[in-house]
Amino acid sequence: MPRIKEISVSDLHRMLRKQDHFELLDIRTPAEVERGVLPNARTLAMHLVPLKLNYFTESPRQIVIYCRTGSRSAQVCRFLNQQGINNVISLRGGVVKWASGGHSLDPQPRGAVE
Repeated sequence: MPRIKEISVSDLHRMLRKQDHFELLDIRTPAEVERGVLPNARTLAMHLVPLKLNYFTESPRQIVIYCRTGSRSAQVCRFLNQQGINNVISLRGGVVKWASGGHSLDPQPRGAVE
């Protein structure tokens, strides 16, 4: 099985500081999202991903997907890759690793994927 693309917390933090052009997508549950999100992230609950394939295919940007620990985001990236969508990257370690690295969370997401 081909490997999915992953990004480390430190590389993502660097990309955010440089304001590289990419999307940040939180696929956790609404209850998890209430605890805070990565800066400038949009939300899309994991179970809705198959219904929103056009969001991924129409985005000209790389999309960094994250969850709590990196397990669900890796699963979603694998699923999307199987659909021929290759502009997605999983955040290794998820929010847990992000927060343990001393990086802050925003109280509200930028919005949800329509």
